[in-house]
Amino acid sequence: MTEPYQLTLGQMAQAIRAGDLTSEALVTSCLERISQVDPSILAWASLNAKAALTRARQLDKESPRGLLHGIPIGVKDIIDTDDFITSYNSPIYRTHQPTANARIVKRALDAGAIVLGKTTTQEFATRGNVSPTRNPFSALHTPGGSSSGSAAAVGANMVPLALSTQTAGSIVRPASYCGVVGFKAGYGLIDIAGVKRMSPTLDTLGVHTRNVQDAA
Repeated sequence: MTEPYQLTLGQMAQAIRAGDLTSEALVTSCLERISQVDPSILAWASLNAKAALTRARQLDKESPRGLLHGIPIGVKDIIDTDDFITSYNSPIYRTHQPTANARIVKRALDAGAIVLGKTTTQEFATRGNVSPTRNPFSALHTPGGSSSGSAAAVGANMVPLALSTQTAGSIVRPASYCGVVGFKAGYGLIDIAGVKRMSPTLDTLGVHTRNVQDAA
């Protein structure tokens, strides 16, 4: 029997719209999957199961808000979230609490997404502290960086989509290492407000998903 967490993003969205799957059941399935596999993968910098389930129950009472209605996602930990610590994997910011969501997070929430938590990253998405995340297919291998947690979480079927960033190869490299699709938007196509900047002329946003259709 196929578990909800095993569905593609498109299948999840279709099932929710058809009334064949609730967001609460989907979030519960993803959280159970995380509890099973993340202790050995370490893709998450932080999680909030209670808040995710509360939002899922609320969304189940509403008409679909958008394409991501009821879908659980991960957000790379250099992208601001007003209800999670955004630490950039740096001891300097270990208690940093943004006062507003990054523009891309707001857009995802407006479309009905549910943020399960923050996914791991290299410190400031560059050098310094290394992400603790392991490749979902082999604990002895790297998941790639800097969007390590996003790619590994999707590759291990913990979430169907994760928001990620790239300055040089930080989306496409971990995508290839973790066997998922990494889509890097063209420069300037997605508003990067609320994302920790490294290079104003190179920083871009994108996603990790399980297939090209989900990325689209």
